[in-house]
Amino acid sequence: MKLLSWNIQWGRGMDGRVDLARILRTIRLLGDFDLICLQEVAVNFHGLPGSCGEDQVAELSAGLPGYTGIYGAATDVPDGRGGRSQFGNAIFSRLPVGQVWRHPLPWPAEPGMPSMQRVLVEAVVTADIGPLRVLTTHLEYYSQRQREFQIDAIRRLHAEASAMSARSPLAEEQGGAFEVFPRPAEALLCGDMNFRASAPERSQLLAPFVGGAPGFRDVWSALHPNAPHAPTVGIHPAGFVDQPECFDFVFVTEGLASRLRAHGIDAATEASDHQPVWVELA
Repeated sequence: MKLLSWNIQWGRGMDGRVDLARILRTIRLLGDFDLICLQEVAVNFHGLPGSCGEDQVAELSAGLPGYTGIYGAATDVPDGRGGRSQFGNAIFSRLPVGQVWRHPLPWPAEPGMPSMQRVLVEAVVTADIGPLRVLTTHLEYYSQRQREFQIDAIRRLHAEASAMSARSPLAEEQGGAFEVFPRPAEALLCGDMNFRASAPERSQLLAPFVGGAPGFRDVWSALHPNAPHAPTVGIHPAGFVDQPECFDFVFVTEGLASRLRAHGIDAATEASDHQPVWVELA
């Protein structure tokens, strides 16, 4: 099973052009992926630099035939023209998709600090290695405090899912809105975390759980235990970091760690201000 995660900056490359076709070409050149998780996907958002208000979910879906597209809007605001502008994360899966969740993450008031609503998109997929939950997110950039709140929420949701994995359906729940679909404990979490590999937020996310939920492992560290994280931002001067750093991570639960085979980063592309990252499990 191969997964790609990429903050595409609404398709805006280092040349300032929004070009979704370039994003799709880059993905195809990188490999044949079962799951594609994208952050900063916009719909009808004319205010974004370089954008003409594309429906990027529709464009990406059209360019990924055979995939089920799942979109979670973190920002959903009026566009001033009678419509809505949306900004969030997407999962494209060619594996069978079960239940899907879109979790708004905490956005505590912090006067004087730029920030925006964030979302965690979760989907159950069935792979040849078994069922698992795929989660993708984009944490707050400006505020460490908000990132910490958001990580606490992600960990709580993971613990809840792990507890639900052992739940047996009841007769009263069959065939209706109360029906319980599988929600396995094993999970893969990816996205633009907006913290450095040395940041305390990474340790917060990787901390053991009390109560039996499987903990998360950092894929890069699991496969390269003695190597510093390869950078995913700032390779091509982006202006928002002083030096190349790793902001884009993939984490897996302990039961999936033994299946890890590869972790790759495309350092060459300039189709976004972030680099695509991918992992392979077998």
